[in-house]
Order: sequence, then C-alpha cells, then structure tokens
Amino acid sequence: MTSSASPGLARFNAADGRAAAELLHDVCASRVWGAAVAAGRPYHRLADLLAASDAAMAALTAADLREAVSGHPPIGRPTPGDPTSAREQRGVGDAERDELLRLNLAYQEAHGHVFLICATGRTGAQMLAALKERIGNSAADEREIVRAELGRINRIRLARRTEEDPA
Repeated sequence: MTSSASPGLARFNAADGRAAAELLHDVCASRVWGAAVAAGRPYHRLADLLAASDAAMAALTAADLREAVSGHPPIGRPTPGDPTSAREQRGVGDAERDELLRLNLAYQEAHGHVFLICATGRTGAQMLAALKERIGNSAADEREIVRAELGRINRIRLARRTEEDPA
C-alpha cells in the first residue's frame, strides 16, 4: 500500500518510540493521550492522526485532563523562550494582559488549573470574554469545555508539527 503521508507525517511514523513520545509530549502533556496516539502509528493521512488524537482526548479521565492542562501556561503569560506558546498567544495585547492574569488567578482558585482556551486566531478581548463567561462554570461543565479546547489545540499543534520541514 502506498502511503500518502506528508514528509513530516512520514518522519513521525518512522520515529523511534522515544522521539515520537517527545513530539507528542510537546503537543500535549498527557502521557495517556501520547501513548494512545503513538500506538496508532503509522498514520497514512493527517486526518487519520487527528482522528486518533480526538479519540484519545475523548477517553481521558479527569486526572489525565489535569496532567494535559499542566503543560499550558496562563493566557497572557506565554512560556519564556517557547515559540509555540508565544505564537498561540500573540492575540493578547497589553490592554488585556493584566486583566487576563488577574482573572486567571480567580479561575485557578475556582477550578484548580489555569484557564485553558485555544488561543490561536483569537484576540485578547475574545479570550477575556470567554474567561469571564467560563469562570463560574461547574467543574463538570468546565472539564468538558477544557477537553474540547485541548482537542483544538492538539489538532493545530499536530498539523503544524507534521507539516513542518526540519530543513
């Protein structure tokens, strides 16, 4: 069977277990998610990889979700030296940064983890509005919203990493 995998996807498929685990951990801090996605290799199309990511995300327990969220910096404070974090949060301007950080602390107090949102393509004002809307959610409602947001983030990151040219 001829594979239609992109060069980046082919590299991911061919990577040894450690290299694949590292790439997947850079996408999502959940070890369970990473193991499930790695176990599905080889992927012939990006759509297959994304479907496996979605299935793995849907199967995560509350503890697995907490582990996944632990890999994300607060909105408004990208991880220093991390181009992915900076790129994803580039929509946050100085005008929103202080309020995002202040409300993120209140969110953390209420939910036990940072406010998580797929920041790609969103403005600081949109993220601030979402934070204000979600801060009062129940733990169960917020867990499912976080699951969906993580799924979006993982899809974007997987697509970017399997399409990148290492040269």
